[in-house]
Amino acid sequence: MIQFEHVTQRYDDVVALNDLTLTIDSHELFVLVGPSGSGKTTLLKMINRLNTPTEGVVSIDGENVADKNLAELRRSIGYVLQTGALFPNMTVEQNAGIQLDVLKWDKKKKRDRVRDLLARVGLEPTKFASRMPSELSGGEAQRVGIVRALAASPLMMLMDEPFSALDPVSRQQLQELVVKLHEEIGLTIVFVTHDMREAVALGDRLAVMHRAQLQQVGKPEDVLAAPANDFVRTFLSDVVDESRYMAALPAAGFGRRPFEGESRVPLSESDTVASWAARLTDDPDLRVEVGGRVLTRDDLVAYVATLGQGESI
Repeated sequence: MIQFEHVTQRYDDVVALNDLTLTIDSHELFVLVGPSGSGKTTLLKMINRLNTPTEGVVSIDGENVADKNLAELRRSIGYVLQTGALFPNMTVEQNAGIQLDVLKWDKKKKRDRVRDLLARVGLEPTKFASRMPSELSGGEAQRVGIVRALAASPLMMLMDEPFSALDPVSRQQLQELVVKLHEEIGLTIVFVTHDMREAVALGDRLAVMHRAQLQQVGKPEDVLAAPANDFVRTFLSDVVDESRYMAALPAAGFGRRPFEGESRVPLSESDTVASWAARLTDDPDLRVEVGGRVLTRDDLVAYVATLGQGESI
């Protein structure tokens, strides 16, 4: 568990974080989302002490990170940057295993670990292990960066806008990969993005930030259904258009045929998605029927995550 208690960060007269308190649970995929300059990356870097708070305490499993041995702390945390940040004179396999060299793993153990992870992220080891970074696409380089971050079996992984420079297809593929790896490995992931669609697609929970302060923390469906303030509502506008009608979901292939005798609430195709989301705050298990299809909360989250994918994710 990662805890931020009354954390403030000042740079001369600039307040980057203002009295922020937040808890990130163990094993969750937690997303920090907000516009540029909102304090997301500043907060993220406090976890591995790339930043030190001016005031307040950051702790992991109850221990102040300021009291931890810095080298041991950083070895327990994988870190994925905006670009792959690979060493250009080293092969994929060498780049991916660099942390294992520091830990003095024997060659066979290191090779087996790196090649297993390369396969997990969709890079066939016999094809990619000996390649140089210059021979990789942006998406492939980021996959290598993820392997490097995971190689030493860290307790958690920090990801700082890792897909923002990628094309839409590569970005969606890597989003799906992160969700898959999180489900398989179960480590804590803290992910920074400025894209609300990406946050909704990835997060178990998300924190919306603006002007150095938390605006709202919650599950994606809860934030979508009940924005805490005007800023969050506006920030969501690119994701959820409240004028969209329920007819759009079955038309896009969401939902399933009803089971005989199944309890569900009929909605009109002219009802808005927002009105359905609001009802889910009172009854998360609510099933509704639109156009002969039964829809659940999972359909809402999946639908919202697809909106506008061809434009920005």
